[in-house]
Amino acid sequence: MFANRCIPWIAAGLLAGVAALALAGCGKQEPTPAGTAPPPPAAARVLVVGTDAAYTPFESQNEKGEIAGFDIDVVKAIAGKAGFEVKFVDTPWEGIFNALDQGDRDLLVSAITITGERRQTMDFSKPYFEARQLIAVKRDAQVARFEDIKAMKVGVQNGTTGDEVVGKLQGKSSGNIKRFESTPLALKELEAGGVEAVVADNGVVEHYLANNPGGGFRTVSDAAFPVEQYGIAVKKGNAELLARIDKGLDGIKADGSYDKIYAAHFGSTPK
Repeated sequence: MFANRCIPWIAAGLLAGVAALALAGCGKQEPTPAGTAPPPPAAARVLVVGTDAAYTPFESQNEKGEIAGFDIDVVKAIAGKAGFEVKFVDTPWEGIFNALDQGDRDLLVSAITITGERRQTMDFSKPYFEARQLIAVKRDAQVARFEDIKAMKVGVQNGTTGDEVVGKLQGKSSGNIKRFESTPLALKELEAGGVEAVVADNGVVEHYLANNPGGGFRTVSDAAFPVEQYGIAVKKGNAELLARIDKGLDGIKADGSYDKIYAAHFGSTPK
């Protein structure tokens, strides 16, 4: 009788010991011995950059399918100076700002003009490029100023500042305004005779004309066009990222990197 009661008591003691050992194994680990390397830190997150890669020379896809251009080189240099990594993702212009707002992109670089309206929904870096609208027409067109295209069929890239200024001139709902997904498409339409003029940023128009000398185009500038500033966009309120971008931009301007990138794409240093 005594022996039969003793067995469960011993078993209970053994189970208690096992449980104690198990708990000890789940408790706080001993500190890493001196001289032992700590575990490597988690890899830093790569920031996703949205860009509409159809705006040469600012951003486009090269023969390898890689996104390249002035904007791309500027952001790469900024990232290198500020100490973060970036990945560029081709993002259609019409959805690019929504992609930033939804968090699908961490920042945007796509020849984006800083405007008061855009500042309401996103934040911008310091300006990194100065632009102006330019009119492209056929060589024999009777156009000497912006007002002369008021009654013409005009091609613009949808949602750009070119679209805005022509909309103010003709009326936003004017049937003479033909909107395209990209400026090069609008310029091809001008060459084909589908529109009589194209209004777009000077850098893109000049680059297209230089690389398509057989198009029979000429350009018209107008003092009425205000100077525009391009900025790198981040989600509204992301002050930390904005500060890092601005610091990197200041750095590449100070060490001459920005001037070298500018000259590589435009053949001269900025004025």
